[in-house]
Amino acid sequence: MKKLLIVVMVCMGYSYSGYSQTSTELQKHYEAYYTQMRKQSDIAGIINALTHLNVISPSIERRDTLAYVYANNNQHLQALNTVGIEKNDTDSDLAVQVKAISLKAINQPKRALEQFEVLYSRKPNAYLAYELADLKIQIGDNAGASDNIEYGILNAKDDMKYAFYERQQPYEVQLKAAFLHLKGLIQYNMNKDDIDLAIATIDEALKIDPNFNLASLSKQALESRKAESSEKQN
Repeated sequence: MKKLLIVVMVCMGYSYSGYSQTSTELQKHYEAYYTQMRKQSDIAGIINALTHLNVISPSIERRDTLAYVYANNNQHLQALNTVGIEKNDTDSDLAVQVKAISLKAINQPKRALEQFEVLYSRKPNAYLAYELADLKIQIGDNAGASDNIEYGILNAKDDMKYAFYERQQPYEVQLKAAFLHLKGLIQYNMNKDDIDLAIATIDEALKIDPNFNLASLSKQALESRKAESSEKQN
């Protein structure tokens, strides 16, 4: 019986040693594979490598990087399934960024706003102020959005751009113009009787960037409502 026990223990020892060695070899393999996939800009390969590495040797850094790759590839549900959706003050900046952009992308403005607020509290800047203002307008917090817009107008530099995608061909405008467009929308939301003020503010945005298509569309919509209002009064 003792001999049998010794044999079993020895076999278990060899088995554990073999597994440990195999695990180490696998990790080295996928680390090399990850490096090669990055060189080739192969997103599917990068995701595959990071997933395997995170299983073999889990780490917060690998998890967050994997979630970021998903989000950057517009796989937002996969990103959120990887990193979660809850607000967590101990999250890395990268994890919070992934949650914020992915929740916004899947049309969850309230949850996205929570994450952008965390980022803004850590390091405020004009780009984050724009995201906050845009989301607050969506949920009806015009007063809160106004504060972010005023900060953004003061801190947006001429070389700061913001991308828009409502046309087939994406385009960029000066960030300050983007803020002025939002300001015009808020002015209309808060006082629908003074459409001229909102139009004048959007005109300021168009003076900065005449090709600002979204601002042009907003101006046209406001002018149509003004015309309708005038017809009703007559």
